[in-house]
Amino acid sequence: MATEDKNRATAAAILPLVGGAANVESIAHCMTRLRLGLHDRSLVDDEALKAVPAVMGVVEDDTYQIVLGPGTVARVTPEFEQLVEEGRASSETPAPVHTAEELADKGAALKARQKAKNSTPFKLFLRRIANIFVPLIPALIGCGIIAGLNGLLVNLGWLTSVTPALASMASGFMALIAVFVGYNTAKEFGGTPILGGAVAAIIVFPGVANIDAFGQTLAPGQGGVLGALGAAVLAVYVEKWCRRWVPEALDVLVTPTLTVLISGLVTIFGLMYVAGEVSSAIGTFADWLLSTGGAGAGFLLGGFFLPLVMLGLHQALIPIHTTLIEQQGFTVLLPILAMAGAGQVGAAAAVYLRLPRNESIRRTIRSAMPAGLLGVGEPLIYGVSLPLGRPFITACVGGAFGGGFVGLFNQLGDSVGSTAIGPSGWALFPLLDGNHGLGSTIAIYAGGLLVGYVAGFVATYFFGFSKSLLAEFNVSQEPAPSTVAATGPAAASGDSQAKEPAGV
Repeated sequence: MATEDKNRATAAAILPLVGGAANVESIAHCMTRLRLGLHDRSLVDDEALKAVPAVMGVVEDDTYQIVLGPGTVARVTPEFEQLVEEGRASSETPAPVHTAEELADKGAALKARQKAKNSTPFKLFLRRIANIFVPLIPALIGCGIIAGLNGLLVNLGWLTSVTPALASMASGFMALIAVFVGYNTAKEFGGTPILGGAVAAIIVFPGVANIDAFGQTLAPGQGGVLGALGAAVLAVYVEKWCRRWVPEALDVLVTPTLTVLISGLVTIFGLMYVAGEVSSAIGTFADWLLSTGGAGAGFLLGGFFLPLVMLGLHQALIPIHTTLIEQQGFTVLLPILAMAGAGQVGAAAAVYLRLPRNESIRRTIRSAMPAGLLGVGEPLIYGVSLPLGRPFITACVGGAFGGGFVGLFNQLGDSVGSTAIGPSGWALFPLLDGNHGLGSTIAIYAGGLLVGYVAGFVATYFFGFSKSLLAEFNVSQEPAPSTVAATGPAAASGDSQAKEPAGV
């Protein structure tokens, strides 16, 4: 089957299982997931969706998220959008609507639970921050890989006439990333995107080197993405204030002018300096943390990353990663956090051996393991370790040991970093960079993955199953982990659905 036909077939299989075209309110996608806004959640057939060959899992958050994996989701989404448009055009009848009583019974409890857990002001703020930076990830990845290729060619002394061009390709986006952050920030906070980009562009304009603020001469790029974010948010509030008070006849002239003028002055004579100090402090703290307590810090970061993901708090790390990439050329945190996925892989291998009679779970592990090795952890997390309960904890232990291994080498002076955010597992190898050459950087990262695999396997094999859990699951029947989670340890919290999987 041609690739286009395969992607369309996947989209066609998904559409009726989410209630049809009329039930789809919005469509978007991230690195691995198709994110759908749905009118009526009760029309979704979760189990049938999970049975679609291309679907790795489903996650319910503020949107209904179907995990398709990197690459696949970018190809299936346009086909899905086209099918939805065709369905809407050919149907004059609205989506089936249940009675108010049915909707109340099926949806009220779910909505209340999700609202209470996912709509706190802090988490909504973090989600907005993620919405600003996630669209930038493809460019970060592409430019990061080109930067790595260019560095390799420079070190080998090959293609000397080409390497300057590659350096320009790799650095061009990072030189202007503040503009894109400003644009996305204004869009996310309800302002005019181009005005946010215009104000953020001040930060990277070479002419700011002629300006003194707080007794210091400003430097182009000072404040980086944090300054751009703050400048664009300020621009949004100034613009909204102008919209309320400026007469309509003058709005088109006065509002953009005042927005750029007021926000620009505050950015130049305030935000650039303050954000620059904060950015420097982040870089200094990251260096200090890993140089003085590298093994311990790595152990904690690798071990607690997946719980942070489940709580949605990992989104706070995105601007920190981006700031470190701006300052140092790579983020030293991502390779450590990637060890959490290694722990999941090791834990899944142990589950496979500990449940020789449960062909259903073993089949899930076989199909999900390649994706897990490449850093796409959702299928293993939501299909295996999290529903079983204890294996999720022992997988985190594996991630802790892997993170401690990488952190130890940082403490010894061998920094291991990534030139972009997004990929993990084996997919991170092309993006690796460090301070002691590519060979040692790759070796340390590979060693961390190996430690994570082994530690996750050992912890899960010997401590991941109680006698009752082993007796319940090591049977010849084929129970799906997600259907038995209500009686397993993962149900102790009363919610077997986690908020966010790892790799977005």
